[in-house]
Amino acid sequence: MNFARLAAAALIAWIVSIGIGFLVNAVLLRDLALANAAALRPEADVMGNLPVGFAFLLLGFFAFAYAFAKGYEGGNGVLEGIRFGVVVAFIVIGFGVIWQFVVFPISPAFGAAIVIDSIVELAIYGAIVGAIYRPVGLPA
Repeated sequence: MNFARLAAAALIAWIVSIGIGFLVNAVLLRDLALANAAALRPEADVMGNLPVGFAFLLLGFFAFAYAFAKGYEGGNGVLEGIRFGVVVAFIVIGFGVIWQFVVFPISPAFGAAIVIDSIVELAIYGAIVGAIYRPVGLPA
């Protein structure tokens, strides 16, 4: 396992995710979030919790990249990464995201948007990790 490239893949995907997260939450899903504000923390509380969220997000990206590296089959890294990301998305959706809809009073539209966003984002992050990670002995 190429730990240097694994770390680089995790770090770069994490950095990209911060930008994508802003785009998705502050722009694309803003109106849905505002319509569901009663179920969400006030913005000031969210901002105060961002450091904890970013830290655990980075930890998650290291786990994501590690799991990709353990299952990497040697094919096209980007395509394998996209497939991996979609599989992880369905795990995350099944074990966590759908329960946001079940437990919190969010609209079906907001719940569906979160599901779609999860699939798209994790496919992107998989593509990034797949593009960067290379096992030891394979050319970069």
